[in-house]
Amino acid sequence: MPERTGPSEASLVYLRMKELFTGTSSRGRRTKVRPDEVGGSKPFSAGRDPRGLGDVVDALAAQLGWTSALAQSDLLEGWRELAGDETAKHAIPDAITDGVLVVRCESTAWATQLRMMRSELLARIGERFPEADIQSIRFQGPDAPTWKRGPRSIPGRGPRDTYG
Repeated sequence: MPERTGPSEASLVYLRMKELFTGTSSRGRRTKVRPDEVGGSKPFSAGRDPRGLGDVVDALAAQLGWTSALAQSDLLEGWRELAGDETAKHAIPDAITDGVLVVRCESTAWATQLRMMRSELLARIGERFPEADIQSIRFQGPDAPTWKRGPRSIPGRGPRDTYG
């Protein structure tokens, strides 16, 4: 039977989570910490109340740097409330890349109309989702048909080649 050296995987996970949540490392020298240094052991003193699950998850997300990605996900999910029902029927957020929200519109008319509302939408996004870090919005109309692919396509300019 092979002899195990070092802590098990479960204990390593426990130590890592403990370090993330408490900010103290369990490795190294163990020194006795007095209760009054940490926050006291008296009833009703600071640090004695249990924290809610939402507070713990928020703290973990902030420590791991997930707040921006989570805010961007919330923005994509809350687009209907942000833009309104009628606008959300005709324009759908597609992606967020490098601080630019890409919104795909069903027609060029909707894309033009939303371009005129860009500053208002950016202000709403800044109020509701400040951690999302959105600097701009790009509105795209539907894709135009292409003659570059298909069974009858040929190399060259195609139907636009009228001069010689």
